[in-house]
Amino acid sequence: MGNIYAVGQVTGIDYVKKPGLDRTLLGDGIACCVAGFVGGPPVTTYSEVTGAMILTKVTDPAVIRIAAIAGIVFSLVGKVSAFLKSIPGSVLGGIMLLLFGMIAATGVNNMIHNKTDMSNTRNLIIVSLILTTGIGGAVLQMGNISMTGIGLSALIGLVLNLILPKKKEKKESEENAA
Repeated sequence: MGNIYAVGQVTGIDYVKKPGLDRTLLGDGIACCVAGFVGGPPVTTYSEVTGAMILTKVTDPAVIRIAAIAGIVFSLVGKVSAFLKSIPGSVLGGIMLLLFGMIAATGVNNMIHNKTDMSNTRNLIIVSLILTTGIGGAVLQMGNISMTGIGLSALIGLVLNLILPKKKEKKESEENAA
């Protein structure tokens, strides 16, 4: 859902209202089912496209569809795959740094746009722990199950949002004022 909000912010279109969050998530679900039926891996929306849209300033859905179709066609051509494999890892790494940085910046911009109070200690703790666990490569291992990256960061954010008190700072500031 974060991708839906981020792409909406980049394009200036509220995809939660039109076509609606329910239809967008339904489309993701159908895509996963189709991929499973044809023996492919589960599909998911990736934020790299959001970063590319920010960099190129191209947000027209028709252009994105053409790029998606071209990507599918090119993936079936061995010569194109060989060319892409010849790109040095350092070049791809630089591109990835830029794209993931843009994704993080979009998230920060989203918090600013929604007027998230970052002077609030609770919000600061949640954002800080999400960023450090996601960027720092934290791993949560429980038996054979492990969580890393975005999944672990999202879980930490959800848990902290539920357990950290929301009104304590207001009470403290009122007591300090008295």
